[in-house]
Amino acid sequence: MSKRKNIVILGSTGSIGESALDIVRQYKDRFRVTGLAVGANIEKLKKQIEEFNPSFVSVACPEKAVELKKNLKGATKILTGRDGLCALTSLKDADLVLVGIVGAEAIYPLLSAIRAKKTIALANKESIVMAADLVRREVRKNNVRLIPIDSEQNAIFQCLEGRSRLDVERIYLTASGGPLWNHTKDQLRRVALKEVLAHPRWKMGKKITVDSATLMNKGLEVIEARGLFDIELKRIKVLIHRQALIHSMVEFVDGSILAQMAVTDMRLPIQIALTYPERWPNDRLRLDPLKIEALSFEAPKNTKFPCLKLAYEAARLGGTGPCVLNAANEVAVSAFLERKLAFMRIPCIIEKVLKKNNCSNKAITLEAIFKADAWARQEARVWTEFYRRKD
Repeated sequence: MSKRKNIVILGSTGSIGESALDIVRQYKDRFRVTGLAVGANIEKLKKQIEEFNPSFVSVACPEKAVELKKNLKGATKILTGRDGLCALTSLKDADLVLVGIVGAEAIYPLLSAIRAKKTIALANKESIVMAADLVRREVRKNNVRLIPIDSEQNAIFQCLEGRSRLDVERIYLTASGGPLWNHTKDQLRRVALKEVLAHPRWKMGKKITVDSATLMNKGLEVIEARGLFDIELKRIKVLIHRQALIHSMVEFVDGSILAQMAVTDMRLPIQIALTYPERWPNDRLRLDPLKIEALSFEAPKNTKFPCLKLAYEAARLGGTGPCVLNAANEVAVSAFLERKLAFMRIPCIIEKVLKKNNCSNKAITLEAIFKADAWARQEARVWTEFYRRKD
């Protein structure tokens, strides 16, 4: 049996974090939770502290951190803000850091973990979309292992493990198509928020569920796959696979295709990341081949779901293009979730902002990346207000 593994979980009260803690419960004798980080949900964090007794916790909101301190019993130390996150990810006794927080801010604790030479389980798309070259450079410099948790990227990771990238012909990222795949254009123009959030296969946060409905989630994964696996954009294809049983495939130069199949449950890729390089028994997450009726694939419908095409365009532009795409999308999706914007206006805003951006520079510094991010968010807010008045 391997030694007990000390882990830090960023975003412990979110869906990824809670799933990771469920895996920890299953293997209590093999894991120890060293640190937990949350945004503001201290009520749920209190329960996690009582159960897992971490040495440190980090709370993004200073006011919530003060409130937690007043009610906290035991020896757990409380950190706050960005500095708290970075301190948590570089703890001396931490073996693995799971980055399960959303948004661009995750780039800071991610880089901190890399420079502290931790093994990293990554469930944050934005950090790779925005700063793939920077992250990849730091990973190589510090010789660390970065394991993606998203089911599609984790599937590719498994298929590529131990194989040369020179042997890869193409990568197929599979997509469920989301809750609106069979909607007509007219239905998409009038779709309600509750319809968008009703994903048929996955239980996820609201933002990523909207991204799944627009296919932007898959577009971001295209950019992410290029950054994670150093694969040319033209070799990355998207297939709609409604059954969501094949999580991605890799075709090699000899024509062979390796596919990773599993139940539709995020706990499995999380377990693979947490236990790597070993595989531990799990009787809960089993796929019965005899119950599979059919496996089907379709090409994406870019005319109905233009976000995927916009993501490829941003990737081809390079420089700040992916960063701007991501920022504009976050603003537009947030406005939609607040019922301030129609669903089909999301790609309109992204396209407007992307066209106005100058992507000629190569964004290899955090300063350049976040300058582009701030500009894109402000520009997206302007277009959001324009469409609010127009509609």
